[in-house]
Amino acid sequence: MLTDLPILFIAGFLGGVLNSIAGGGSFITFPALLLAGVPPISANATNTFASCSGYISGTWAFRKELREIQSQLPRFILISLIGGISGAWLLLQTPESDFEKAVPWLLLFATLLFIFGGHLNRSLRQLSSKHRHASSAGAGLLSILLLGVCIYGGFFNAGLGIISLSYLALAGFTDINRMNGLKLLISTFVSLIAIAIFIYDDVIAWYEGSMVLTGTVVGGYVAAHLSRTLPQQLIRNFVIVASIGITLYFFYDVYL
Repeated sequence: MLTDLPILFIAGFLGGVLNSIAGGGSFITFPALLLAGVPPISANATNTFASCSGYISGTWAFRKELREIQSQLPRFILISLIGGISGAWLLLQTPESDFEKAVPWLLLFATLLFIFGGHLNRSLRQLSSKHRHASSAGAGLLSILLLGVCIYGGFFNAGLGIISLSYLALAGFTDINRMNGLKLLISTFVSLIAIAIFIYDDVIAWYEGSMVLTGTVVGGYVAAHLSRTLPQQLIRNFVIVASIGITLYFFYDVYL
């Protein structure tokens, strides 16, 4: 295990850099936990734990934008908590072997979201601009959709931010700073309540997770300086190539 810890720190560092610049850090940290020998469900729970500090600090950074829509925040927080509990509970009810078989498909879904999320968000913003005056039934459907997003986040953390942005675009939000603040708020409360469930069920690998978390914090700090010099598209292309390669590896490992 001691030989795995530096690798997990490096994975956390890279994940923190990617999350701060282009997103997609879970494509590095989650597979690293699996390769370090952490069982799939525990690796997923541990990855949620390791990622949460970044969500919290990011939410704090957007506190001004969130104060501007503070009347809407209780609904987002409540649904995030309900969805996070439900998703975490579903994860813990899933047999380890079934979740292991689902991992490549979950990674594929998250990869496709990362690649096409921007196009999806633009399409949804155009759609929402044509239907600004939604009916009460439409508002109810949006709440159900948000609940589904949060359940996914409690079950499998990778890709939650992209799905949240897509939901917010569909819900009619257009200010990117508010959207990013809400995205991080959703991710924070989904993760916090899921982590509480995971701690109660004792599925978090604390040593491995703490090393990834430390790397993530350091990587996020370094990224604040790198973001001024590295082109975001270059980093994004790296994440796409890495995520495709990792997804193909897990399909091969699980099914062949």
